[in-house]
Amino acid sequence: MQKRLLIVSNRLPLTIEKKDNIYVQRQSSGGLISAVEAYIGGAGKEVFTEQLWAGMPGIDRETWEKAESGDSHYAYLPVFTDEEQYEQYYNGFSNSLLWPLFHYFPSYAEYDPATFQAYIAVNQAFCDAILAQLRETDVVWIHDYHLLPLAGMLREKHPGLTIGLFLHIPFPSYELFRVIPRKWQKALLEGMLGADLIGFHTAEYVAHFLKTIDMSLKISHDNQYIQWRNRQVQVDAFPVSIDYNLFHDAYDRQDIRDLRNKYSSIKEGMKMLFSVDRLDYTKGIQNRLIAYERFLHRYPEFVGKVVFVLVIVPSRDSIAKYNERKKMIDEYIGNFNSSMGTIAWQPVIYQYDHLEFADLTALYGTCDVALITPLRDGMNLVAKEFVASRKDGQGVLILSEMAGAAAELSDALLINPNDTEEIADTIATALQMSPEEQKERLESMQQVLMKYDVNTWAADFFNELEHIKSQQLKFEVKFLDNFSKAELRNRYEAGKNRLLLLDYDGTLVNFSSIPSGAAPEEELLALLSGLCEDSRNDVYIISGRDSQTLDRWLGHLNIGLIAEHGAKHRKPGEKWSHEALAVSTGWKDKIEKIMDHYVFRSPNSFIEKKDFSLAWHYRNADPFLANRRAQDLYEELVEYTLQMPLDVLNGHKVIEVRSEGVNKGFAARKVLDAASYDFILCIGDDKTDEDMFKVLAGVPGAYTIKVGHQASFAQYNLYTPFLVSSLLEMLSGTHTEVFKYSSDH
Repeated sequence: MQKRLLIVSNRLPLTIEKKDNIYVQRQSSGGLISAVEAYIGGAGKEVFTEQLWAGMPGIDRETWEKAESGDSHYAYLPVFTDEEQYEQYYNGFSNSLLWPLFHYFPSYAEYDPATFQAYIAVNQAFCDAILAQLRETDVVWIHDYHLLPLAGMLREKHPGLTIGLFLHIPFPSYELFRVIPRKWQKALLEGMLGADLIGFHTAEYVAHFLKTIDMSLKISHDNQYIQWRNRQVQVDAFPVSIDYNLFHDAYDRQDIRDLRNKYSSIKEGMKMLFSVDRLDYTKGIQNRLIAYERFLHRYPEFVGKVVFVLVIVPSRDSIAKYNERKKMIDEYIGNFNSSMGTIAWQPVIYQYDHLEFADLTALYGTCDVALITPLRDGMNLVAKEFVASRKDGQGVLILSEMAGAAAELSDALLINPNDTEEIADTIATALQMSPEEQKERLESMQQVLMKYDVNTWAADFFNELEHIKSQQLKFEVKFLDNFSKAELRNRYEAGKNRLLLLDYDGTLVNFSSIPSGAAPEEELLALLSGLCEDSRNDVYIISGRDSQTLDRWLGHLNIGLIAEHGAKHRKPGEKWSHEALAVSTGWKDKIEKIMDHYVFRSPNSFIEKKDFSLAWHYRNADPFLANRRAQDLYEELVEYTLQMPLDVLNGHKVIEVRSEGVNKGFAARKVLDAASYDFILCIGDDKTDEDMFKVLAGVPGAYTIKVGHQASFAQYNLYTPFLVSSLLEMLSGTHTEVFKYSSDH
């Protein structure tokens, strides 16, 4: 099937030049463009037959229509908007609110309702332009913070569309995001959730986003999966990378060799530090200069023997804070060079201009130390480019731990960009590092970049996008209608070996404020007894409850019991046995102490102790307080159990810790392996039951039902436990008229 990729970014990847009174399009360069180019020229060839790029062209409509097309892999879809509106959208909301706030500069953020209105209006202009050209089979790939509401706008018009969103900057902690006015928060987050897959650079940004939607929108999520408006949305980390071979192989190009020789003459036997950055307050350029000056004072033996080549690329000159930043840097370097330099030596060589690829890679290859110290950065590809460029295995990378790249480039010398003394000492360490250690560190980082280059990054993103779309087809709300009920009953009656796997709380009975209050009534016991008496039926109650409770309530029936989500099981008339995985319980004392702290801080919550698990229930606690406590407890337990063979379950008003590998899916698989069945009915209401539904997906003769209106891996949904009882009564041949009335009304 032919598939088109529709890439959407704030600006089109081109420049319009006027030559001899003729306007000509020229494809421009940049990190995103390079990334997409590498993918389209590689793995993307097999996936997409056509590429369309939507964005602002940077010129008016009349000039665009005059311009002649240049060489490009893309067809372009220009988006036009009013100049003043674009200014408020771009320099206003995007770069005077989102950019500083997402980079942890809240004091720089400006809250102007007019810019928010412009932001929404421009996103709507993008939406309208795309809808005019959209095909149902298109895959839409939206990029960055300028276009956060766009996915939701497109989803509203085309519910089945495939949409990916990638954020190229950090996503901040909830404590920062929450300072945005609530109406704006809602528009941003709901817009992002219009995508099928939301990509971030690091797991930290993913965690911040999940906590933010939990606190701001009060919606549930299961680690990387979010249930939103009857859809499953996936959130994951995809650390953007570079075209590794492009930078690595450039080392041997003759023109770059010549440039390296030219720049080596600048060194004249000195050591060279090199930095290249856009002009931005997030880059920590001022701190870098202060640290370098401090280094020269603390290590005077390097005075006159080291030079710092600093290239700053112009950026957002029209924003006042950027002009102020440039003025400060210019003045600092001027004073620095005049106070410490001599006629023969200047400590800083400074250029405020763009660098061509050849000059950039030649400087990467010439310098002794790359100094990359942003105060906060989504990823920072400069660090990766430097590492890839050093085919000679020499050179040292000093990298800010606040850059996303630090998670991958752990063999760099990592520093706190706010600690100028640490940076000064690290410069000295880098300049004195042995060639053998330099080579070892670089080769380790190069291996990382080779394995996950830009082509792998894009392919990984699209593989996950395809995966979540296939998951959505399985994971949807489909209520059991009369036709399906009739089919299910016919299959049941025709079955000779039938298996019923039934959850208890929330499925056979409504939830109770205290666990003991959910004991089965006579009607339910009679119903289960009737089902068990049929020799063709194997009936199992598969529950999170402890074995003693299940024994007390249901042990007298000819029924199979599975307790604690599969940790313990009992066949009819036999004794309880447990899984080998669940034997060790030495962890329980420490986990209980952690939970006790949250019981104290959340009145009316309590701990349920089981043989192989512990559960903290907060159904009866204050919802607002308890939801916050539950998230804190969940995160604390996940962190505490990271290196332990335990699973932390974030269930329905309960946080449970249990042995790793013990779940209802594992338990259901054991039952299936022990016998052959031609009819299977599995019913559950909780996240824990999804493991059963997944195991039974595609099993011949299996019907799976989710209780409630949430999307699920189950084939069907029923609203309430009452309707479950009615269904079971229908199968057992009693009270069919009640069932019909309930389902029809």
